[in-house]
Amino acid sequence: MRKPRWWAELSLIGVVYAAYTGGRLLVRGDEASAVDHGLAILRLEGLLGIDAERPLNRLFTDVPALGIPADFAYATLHYLVTPVVLVWMFRRRPAHYRAARAWLMAATLLGLVGFTLLPTCPPRLLDAAHGFTDTMAHFSAYGWWGGEASAPRGLGGMTNQYAAMPSLHVGWALWCGVMLWRYGRTPLVKALGVAYPLLTTVVVMGTANHYLLDAVAGAAVMGAGFLLAPHALRVVDRLRGTTVRTAGTEGGTGAGAGAGTGEAPPVVSGGCETFAGEHIPGQRSAATAADDTSTPAR
Repeated sequence: MRKPRWWAELSLIGVVYAAYTGGRLLVRGDEASAVDHGLAILRLEGLLGIDAERPLNRLFTDVPALGIPADFAYATLHYLVTPVVLVWMFRRRPAHYRAARAWLMAATLLGLVGFTLLPTCPPRLLDAAHGFTDTMAHFSAYGWWGGEASAPRGLGGMTNQYAAMPSLHVGWALWCGVMLWRYGRTPLVKALGVAYPLLTTVVVMGTANHYLLDAVAGAAVMGAGFLLAPHALRVVDRLRGTTVRTAGTEGGTGAGAGAGTGEAPPVVSGGCETFAGEHIPGQRSAATAADDTSTPAR
């Protein structure tokens, strides 16, 4: 299989990410329904006994040595590690790159569907009575962000703060982890593959940007993307093959058709062979032909 061209891959990823970012902005839900969804998730976690967000958030708020690095991790790693792993796959594991890229894109687009169907208020935007502190706003003096997630100050309008379910911070980190674990060749790289998604899950909950079930949904979206990606690749290959065949047919109607394609040129006579002394095919009768074959040579 031909290795993908870097400029084509960069253009494709840029288009998909632009569509994803624009889609997030276009599907903003209303605040009331987003808050209702957030509280419903919190109640469900309480019933299941898995509401680990509050103790983590209190820890990150009370211990700046944990909260500030976590804020930087939330604001940067999501946008740095994923492209780095993509480039690493492109350069070092080209045989597996196309499938890996298709998996990431399919899951990302599925995440956009989740944002559309279930706008969700993150814990940090709930009323303070629910016991959460927005650590990024609390420690904003140490970074470039303000009180609107990880967006730089003054650019909060360029992000959808209710796009919390599923957590693609966790989903993308899981994708990176699988790539590092599966294709890394050293124990250190494989260990990073395990640690990175786990660390990201702790960070998104400790900073009050996501619920635990957001993280679970992020992992589920990646699983669905993994199952969908091979089918998407087959459709793309089929469309590409149809396009190539159509182009070959249109370009091969002239006198030079078939040249350079490796195919044998067609037989001009089309099976209408003539015998000696014959001007048109079938001029002689079958009996005459039989007599010729039975007459001994002189």
